[in-house]
Amino acid sequence: MAGSGGDVKPVILKHRRTALERVEKFISEIYFTDCNLRGRLFGYICPVTSLSCFKTPQRIPYDEAIRQEFTPIKVGDCCGSTWHTCWFKIELSIPREWAGKEVHLFWESEGEGMVWRDGQPVQGLTQEGEKTCYILTDSLKETDPHSLTLYVEVACNGLFGAGKGSMIAPPDPDKTFAVRKAELVVFNRDVHELLVDFEILLDMAKFLGEENQRSFQALYVANEMVNLCDVTNLSTFPAVHDLACSVFSQKNGESQHVIHAMGHCHIDSAWLWPYEETIRKCARSWVTVIQLMEKNPEFTFVCSQAQQFEWVKNWYPGLYAKIQDFAKGGRFIPVGGTWVEMDGNLPSGESMVRQFLQGQRFFQQEFGKLCSEFWLPDTFGYSAQLPQVMRGCGIRRFLTQKLSWSLVNTFPHNTFFWEGIDGSKVLAHFPPADSYGLAGRVEEMLKTMKNNRDKGRVNHSAALFGFGDGGGGPTQKMLDRLKRMKDTDGLPRIQMSTPDQFFSALEKTKDQLCTWVGELFLELHNGTYTTHGQIKKGNRECERLLHDVEVLSSFALSKRSSFQYPLAKLQHLWRLLLLNQFHDVLPGSCIQLVAEDAMRYYAEICSAGALLLKDAVQSLFGDLMASGLTSKSILVVNTLPWERTEVVSKMSPGGTETLALVTVPSMGFCVVQDLLTPLHPVTVTKETDGSVTMQNGILQVNLDPMGRVTSLCLTHSKRESIPEGCPANQFVIFDDIPLYWDAWDVMDYHLETRKPITHLLKPLEVVLLGALRGSVKFSLQIGGKSVLTQEVILEAMSPCIRFQTQVDWNEAHKFLKVEFPVMVRSPVATYEIQFGHLQRPTHWNTSWDWARFEVWSHKWMDFSEHGFGVALLNDCKYGCSVHGNVMSLSLLRAPKSPDATADIGRHQFTYAVMPHLDSFQEAGVIQQAYNLNFPLHTVPNILGQHPSWSGFSVSSPAAVLETVKRAEDREDALVVRLYESHGSTVVAWLQTCLPVQEAVMCDLLERPDPSRRLPLEEGGVRLSFTPFQVQSVLLILKPQGGS
Repeated sequence: MAGSGGDVKPVILKHRRTALERVEKFISEIYFTDCNLRGRLFGYICPVTSLSCFKTPQRIPYDEAIRQEFTPIKVGDCCGSTWHTCWFKIELSIPREWAGKEVHLFWESEGEGMVWRDGQPVQGLTQEGEKTCYILTDSLKETDPHSLTLYVEVACNGLFGAGKGSMIAPPDPDKTFAVRKAELVVFNRDVHELLVDFEILLDMAKFLGEENQRSFQALYVANEMVNLCDVTNLSTFPAVHDLACSVFSQKNGESQHVIHAMGHCHIDSAWLWPYEETIRKCARSWVTVIQLMEKNPEFTFVCSQAQQFEWVKNWYPGLYAKIQDFAKGGRFIPVGGTWVEMDGNLPSGESMVRQFLQGQRFFQQEFGKLCSEFWLPDTFGYSAQLPQVMRGCGIRRFLTQKLSWSLVNTFPHNTFFWEGIDGSKVLAHFPPADSYGLAGRVEEMLKTMKNNRDKGRVNHSAALFGFGDGGGGPTQKMLDRLKRMKDTDGLPRIQMSTPDQFFSALEKTKDQLCTWVGELFLELHNGTYTTHGQIKKGNRECERLLHDVEVLSSFALSKRSSFQYPLAKLQHLWRLLLLNQFHDVLPGSCIQLVAEDAMRYYAEICSAGALLLKDAVQSLFGDLMASGLTSKSILVVNTLPWERTEVVSKMSPGGTETLALVTVPSMGFCVVQDLLTPLHPVTVTKETDGSVTMQNGILQVNLDPMGRVTSLCLTHSKRESIPEGCPANQFVIFDDIPLYWDAWDVMDYHLETRKPITHLLKPLEVVLLGALRGSVKFSLQIGGKSVLTQEVILEAMSPCIRFQTQVDWNEAHKFLKVEFPVMVRSPVATYEIQFGHLQRPTHWNTSWDWARFEVWSHKWMDFSEHGFGVALLNDCKYGCSVHGNVMSLSLLRAPKSPDATADIGRHQFTYAVMPHLDSFQEAGVIQQAYNLNFPLHTVPNILGQHPSWSGFSVSSPAAVLETVKRAEDREDALVVRLYESHGSTVVAWLQTCLPVQEAVMCDLLERPDPSRRLPLEEGGVRLSFTPFQVQSVLLILKPQGGS
């Protein structure tokens, strides 16, 4: 027949589904591996010569491990239980007939492994992280060693810990770990390359879509490659690869979206594993990165958290030296600028400053430069004061992706300017793939391009690739994928990049960018404001303690040249506190082992901090303290920057506790001998119905027999705070069963399960009858297993009533709150945040409003209308809300994953309510909240009289002197930090009696600005503030004598 020919292949009409599945099966790990390409990835296989093991419950260094006695084991044997470590000694003998071959150690074990060779870590081995091969040689030479000994250190936990049944379940203590494979294999690199070719073409065919011409081109080429490829004949491989390259070499147009790819390995400093295991996770991940860099000269890798660098420096100095070398070449790139990737909501303003101060100083010292971008991809919301803190620490750029997790609303931007409450702006980017752990796949790159919500304004996006959370990092296969997609028509253009290159590209289009003002609120994980109350209490207490130690040590330094300011000790304690502010520790979303570590660190801070406080007090007041004598006089120390009149406890010479009303100057002290008498003593009256009335001339409080506040009235104005028939201090409990993330989430539907606590165990009884302090006490039964005992306290001259609370908590999946319905009407309530405050709606008009059914604040929240309001203060709580006219403070949760013991046990905390006339600023709410959190210090047995002394004071109540500390780099200088707290433009005079010879403005990293020297005037130092502005001043002291 005309036109026929035996060598002409028929043109077959292709069916898309069958063509796709044909290619899939050709590279499948499951199907047809006896005859497909995947089945040829490994060639010859031989067992290791010998395999022996040493097990230990400890994490021990290599030098110690190899001296232990190893016992022979077989592949498949169970070798350890959860959190133990197994060290394997592997004797290898590579067959000589494998000359010219690429030879790997193929290792699969149920745990995280690290290969040690010649005394150094060389690669991580983790099945979950797709790292099961260690390359012994790229091409075996006759001169290469054919027999060698390796050690593999295996942690008996996976990338995500050892949860029983699910990832976030508490660890399974009975889980065992085994070696599944340990053998030598010949690795066929040509097969690997073809597999990547096929994978990219297959994904292009799938994800470009049937309406896209390139989808069909990729599919038809892949189909033809299957036709050409004879898996038994290596000589067919080059032509098959060339066919793939014919697609990859077709270039993009100039307008194509540009993706800046950066290797990344998010490692939680603790989460489903303890801190100690994170040290090894860093080493396993980073040594693998170094190995990849040695083979891929274009590969760049970004890495945050100074703490993790310090761990590797201390435990793996050889690896750290290599990291420093690659950092000098601009390829291993420190980012973030903080000590850890901390929680973005709960740390105090000063703690956030210290995160950057410690982190940036570390990176400057170790790598010769500061970070220019803040890197916080995985925390549960972002305070509206962060932009100012960033800018003060030399950072103008910000990257995260966590807001993509919001449950209700989609954030409208990926690239934008973020403006804080003071007006500071930073350039922010949310990678559009909504992940920091990409695998370098076609689908992810297309999502990055398509998901960009700023199309037309921005044509650049970041893509972070590498296994993360539990470490792991990038793989060679990820790099191979990205190389093929570098500039392929139909796909976005992909370039290996750095944060600086990426943000510099964004800055070229900054005039086109939108601005988001205020907090970046994550509409999820708002249970983390309350979970693990003891951790949160430890955080608040340690923040207070370190503040007080620094204030008094600074005074001691300025008054006595013999005093040694404990700079190194304070740095150690601050770093422990900053570590515990990691975004899975302070929020409480960690396993029990981590919580125990955190509490141990808090105990160390409290113990060492108390000694430092004692040293400072001894230096300041030692010559006033009676040694071996008994004196009625006490010394009272105030570490806050305003005068305080309060009731304190003192011990009488007979050893009994008495009360005293004292007035203490701003950031100073006074000796108290003659006690003040209040104009209006406290009275406590119990009525026949069991209710109690308490008065102090400022407040009149009525309590029913269950301890609920039925009336709270300002005495002079007669203004009532509590609506009739709606008692306040009402404890309520909710069912608390989230959809999945137990310790993290409290869902909106929990509000439908509200139950008031009404089971009275012990009715209201009078404890103190009054004069300086009056108090009453009661107990409630919560559920069948929990008891709440509360003492309600009113003191002379106090505008607050205090609720000192103890809860023995033994619940499961319950949420305890206390409610204060108040006679206030306003569409907004005010919440304290770091160095300021912000307003949130009290209504649920829109989805953005009701998504904030549970929010966070720090020491206070206030609900005011014109001329009157009510503030709710606390000493260690963060979760709260105001809806309608009800103020609610979240007290305790009881999640069971990942820590089944979370919050179980005894809790002690205090909150206070403060009704007020005028605005909360004019009423002094901010000062009262500080007073609750920073109690006065008393020193007994003081000899004689001594004039009162004030170290610092500030002329305006709007300006809060938050911090006094020694400068990091000058022994003769202090740093003082102030912020504007009212939201106003104000001039304030900072007054001091310290011997200051020079004052100069500095940034939050304590770098002085020579152009901003401040004249020392009679009134002190004049400072001008804009709303919520933070300012730091370097005060250089005059030389002092010995006393």
